[in-house]
Amino acid sequence: MKNRLRVLRAERDWSQADLAERLQVSRQSVNAIETGKYDPSLPLAFKIARLFGQPIEAIFQDD
Repeated sequence: MKNRLRVLRAERDWSQADLAERLQVSRQSVNAIETGKYDPSLPLAFKIARLFGQPIEAIFQDD
């Protein structure tokens, strides 16, 4: 699954650790999501969408 997480994070000048803290997950989880090695759970995807104020579909795209 492709995503815009890295771009959205960079626009806010947040490190992976900053985003991880806001989402209450590990930095490694953020890295794995950004690199496409891990697809977030639905609750986490909703949390990410709320944090960035965008619909899930604007952040995550099916391959």
